[in-house]
Amino acid sequence: MAAAMIERALNPATAPLRNGAFIAVVGPSGAGKDTIIDFARTALADQPGYHFVRRVVTRPSSADAEDHDTLSEEQFLAAKRAGAFCHFWKAHGLHYGLPKSVDDEIERGAVTIANVSRGILPALRESYANFLVVHITASHEVLAERLASRGREDAEEIRRRLMRAAPNPCDPADAVMIDNSGSVSDAGNELVAVLKKSAAFVAVSEQI
Repeated sequence: MAAAMIERALNPATAPLRNGAFIAVVGPSGAGKDTIIDFARTALADQPGYHFVRRVVTRPSSADAEDHDTLSEEQFLAAKRAGAFCHFWKAHGLHYGLPKSVDDEIERGAVTIANVSRGILPALRESYANFLVVHITASHEVLAERLASRGREDAEEIRRRLMRAAPNPCDPADAVMIDNSGSVSDAGNELVAVLKKSAAFVAVSEQI
């Protein structure tokens, strides 16, 4: 850990954080990413060393969406200029940000888990030495049913979202794939297993 901190101090602009691990959860709308992340958060609640990121989004919280911090677009842009986020992106007309505290958690050696857009993956990969992508998906029929049940998009928007859910050359080839077409517990336990393996890897790395 000391070597990593020295490297970071000598070259903070390029040296990736390597004490902990960053787990980037990606997947199409309707795949149940937030549901599976919530399952893992509950399952690991009594175990130290895991940090589930609370994102900042320019969208009001609601019962059928993730629990996040909400800012207006003006407030978000001001926070971005002030350096409040370690990473940020825009998708579907909304701004998303990961708090700067994420880097502090990585420095402390935590396994940090966040739902992100795949467009931000290259930047995340450069920032964190121990980086893993978990791609949560579901069958086309399940995605269509879940999107329709949310009632947030019209038929045309659902069609566009399903088109974006198709395999894409930009999808990382090294991602861990989790199919959430079935029960939440099945997919949730798969994510928990991945996180525990990541924590074990971090623990071994800190001893080297």
